[in-house]
Amino acid sequence: MTVPGRRSSTFSRLLRHGFTDPSGAERLLDVPELSALRDDPVLLDALGATADPDLALRGLVRLVEAQPETERQTLTTTLLSAKPFRDRLLGVLGASEALADHLARHPRDWESLVTYEAADLHPGVAEFEQGLAEATDAVSLRVAYRRCLLAIAARDVCGTTDVAQAAAELADLATATLRAALAIARSAEPADAAMCRLAVIAMGKCGGHELNYVSDVDVIFVGEPSEGADEGKAIQAATRLASHLMRICSETTVEGTIWPVDANLRPEGRNGPLVRTLSSHLAYYQRWAKTWEFQALLKARAVAGDLELGAQYIDAVSPLVWQAAERENFVPDVQQMRRRVVANIPAAQVERELKLGPGGLRDVEFAVQLLQLVHGRSDATLHSGTTLDALAALAAGGYVGRADASQLDEAYRFLRAMEHRIQLYRLRRTHLVPEDEADLRRLGRSLGLRTDPVAELNREWKRHAAVVRRLHEKLFYRPLLDAVAQLAPGEIRLSPRAAGQRLEALGYADPAAALRHLEALASGVTRKAAIQRTLLPVLLGWFADSADPDAGLLGFRKVSDALGKTPWYLRLLRDEGAAAENLARVLSAGRLAPDLLLRAPEAVALLGDPEGLKPRGRDHLEQEVLAAVGRADDAEHAVAAARGVRRRELFRTAAADLIRSYGTEDNPREPDPGALVDRVGEAVTDLNAVTIAGALRAAVRAEWGEELPTRFAVIGMGRFGGHELGYGSDADVLFVHEPREGVDEQEAAKAANRVVAEMRRLLQLPTADPPLLIDADLRPEGKSGPLVRSLKSYEAYYRRWSLVWESQALLRAAPMAGDQELADRFIELVDPLRYPAEGLGEDAVREIRRLKARMESERLPRGADPTLHAKLGRGGLSDVEWTVQLLQMRHGWAEPGLRTTRTREALAAAHAAGLIPTEEAQTLDEAWVLATRVRNAVMLVRGRPGDTFPSDPRELAAVARYLGYEPGHVGEMVDDYRRITRRARAVVEELFYGA
Repeated sequence: MTVPGRRSSTFSRLLRHGFTDPSGAERLLDVPELSALRDDPVLLDALGATADPDLALRGLVRLVEAQPETERQTLTTTLLSAKPFRDRLLGVLGASEALADHLARHPRDWESLVTYEAADLHPGVAEFEQGLAEATDAVSLRVAYRRCLLAIAARDVCGTTDVAQAAAELADLATATLRAALAIARSAEPADAAMCRLAVIAMGKCGGHELNYVSDVDVIFVGEPSEGADEGKAIQAATRLASHLMRICSETTVEGTIWPVDANLRPEGRNGPLVRTLSSHLAYYQRWAKTWEFQALLKARAVAGDLELGAQYIDAVSPLVWQAAERENFVPDVQQMRRRVVANIPAAQVERELKLGPGGLRDVEFAVQLLQLVHGRSDATLHSGTTLDALAALAAGGYVGRADASQLDEAYRFLRAMEHRIQLYRLRRTHLVPEDEADLRRLGRSLGLRTDPVAELNREWKRHAAVVRRLHEKLFYRPLLDAVAQLAPGEIRLSPRAAGQRLEALGYADPAAALRHLEALASGVTRKAAIQRTLLPVLLGWFADSADPDAGLLGFRKVSDALGKTPWYLRLLRDEGAAAENLARVLSAGRLAPDLLLRAPEAVALLGDPEGLKPRGRDHLEQEVLAAVGRADDAEHAVAAARGVRRRELFRTAAADLIRSYGTEDNPREPDPGALVDRVGEAVTDLNAVTIAGALRAAVRAEWGEELPTRFAVIGMGRFGGHELGYGSDADVLFVHEPREGVDEQEAAKAANRVVAEMRRLLQLPTADPPLLIDADLRPEGKSGPLVRSLKSYEAYYRRWSLVWESQALLRAAPMAGDQELADRFIELVDPLRYPAEGLGEDAVREIRRLKARMESERLPRGADPTLHAKLGRGGLSDVEWTVQLLQMRHGWAEPGLRTTRTREALAAAHAAGLIPTEEAQTLDEAWVLATRVRNAVMLVRGRPGDTFPSDPRELAAVARYLGYEPGHVGEMVDDYRRITRRARAVVEELFYGA
């Protein structure tokens, strides 16, 4: 019974000791079973020191109530008299609801926490084997395992062991458990045990001696026949034993489960045999294994079964691990492994992911393991499977700065401690930081944060995650900078050979040149060099994530040299994260965009402006170009000014295309490739149109002042008229004029011809910019006909002489520059030709098919692969466009939607009109978009146009990255192109040829 007046003082004391439910705690303290404890102030102090005093008190009441009457006094007496035991027991009860449940089910197991001897403080495998020795089946093994786990958790929460020691003890307990489970399996099947030798190899965190409280235990099984036994039957027997071992540990019983045993890291994964001989393992690793498998083997450790056989396995595979960095596919494998760090995390969980999220545990482990693989081939001190030991060895060897290693060690320990305490609460496998306030409070208090546990926990977690995220990049590249800058002698002792190895492993084909660039950028004590040393660790990582890191670094050096004295340049990159990443992506993606940028380095500013990547409207561009032309002293300077605008805007377009194709933190990858193609086509078309308009104005001003004696217009044809130009496309045009009132026709024609000649001369002046070639070969009579005609001449020609191919070509005719009213009248003139009333006759259809077949046989370049030629090959641009154009000429008179110069728009209209089924329309559209993107990619990557995939491996890889393929998947890209265009060709055969 509660003494009157005592409640209020107890209530306040409970609040002071950290109880969140003091009323409930008072009721629990009043239960008869706690009569010997409730008035002792030592108990409240001890409860208040736990992570969750309310949870600890509830667990204590359950434990005391579960004791037999004869044992209850012993427990309470020990609790009050032995401080180490009291701290251990209450510490566990306040941190783990699951272990409190275990103690309530097995009330005598508290006695395992009483001993306090040297051997008990840091037990190893032998001590844990003793603790499991009496287990004879799966249920008793689970009980014994939890009893041992209880002692590990007690040492952990009381600070007797640190997080690394606790992880090592958990790995040792797992080792002892695997041995006990194998012993149980052998006793159940003695005949199998006699027939084979079976070694259990621990992998992952168990192999690395850094296990979690709740984790899969990754293993590999190696089997050999006993002397005189048949190998096939012995491996079958070993497989039965291994399967039984896995069931003993993994299956759920009335006592719960221990942990799943996962053998999926074995050769061929879950599709491969569970047990292999040593020679079979070696054959697989020597021939088929991927780089990530060697990375996994870095932690391999023989733990159970035939330890001699296990040691032979480790000795055999270790040399292969340390040769992995020399493998041909190491670089793309490394890049792919880097992406796996944050892959497959649900978006709603990424901010709470302690393991896989940015700045999480996997970042540390991956960084350390990669550096081990790179440098461990020549330095055996790096061959540890334990993350923190390996990190210390990397620092001692000069591969990582000591200050960086110290910060990373601290962050890793904190994050692992968080992970341990989160899992310990309910003994569930999770890496998510909880959202509930009470869970966060308990977690913070368990880590020693007591003033404001939730706020302090979030602050410390974010601080350590930020350190990891920063150092994840810095670990790879900062030592390189310190080595070449020579500002901190003795801090990092990375040799030129080691620096070259690191750069080579990360994809740099010319490490020596890369080191020279780094030295030029980062050496010295100037403010510029200091900012570069801040920027480069992250930039180098972005370069390494591309198909051509060397080009990215070289381009960055050139841009930095050009803008080095410009005050805003480095400040922009330092302060605007998006600008730096955008620049890195652009510089390492190919030749076109960097070449454009180096001709006008100030265009870097576009990359830091949120609006900078949006294309400018045609009207705005035309005003700028014509104003620049008007200010120029002569025609040559006028066209140079127009080209300057085109160069800048072409860079803007290419940069936006690359950034949206690759995806960055601020600009996610564009999910619709067709939208990218449309944006590029529209932007490049507008650029060429306004450049031609500028050349026209310059040519007129040079001889006639402000007005030409004849009205003059430029009509776009082909992809130009279709607003579908690529980066390397020519501009197909027709020139039309009409004499002004009172001007003689011959004089007007001479003026028109002179202005065309001058425009072509101006546009063909030598320049380092991508050329703008105007092609008038689609004019009446082709190359044999006059370059420019009057509107009346066009009308007479088309009325009398026009051929079906000319009508087809006019499907793309659209005004581009010059006199808009004249251009509109030209379009009115040609509409009846391109959309003939009642459609095409059969003779015309046959003629179009004949022309297409002739083009296929004659125009494909000799030696070109017809399955990979984007323009003229099977299912390529020509196939799709001729098919759509035939539909336009046959049905355009009746379907207004078909009266467009744009291919995709016409295809969509044909589908909407029921002229082409949905699946066929989608097939043609997909093939046309893909072929267009291939041509754009080739120009972006090589800096010159091309219709086929590049043969150079680096260029081909860059095209693949632009098209959205991960490193190492070039073959998949080519296969996909052939498959998509093959399907498109089948549609063309049906719709165009009527097959």
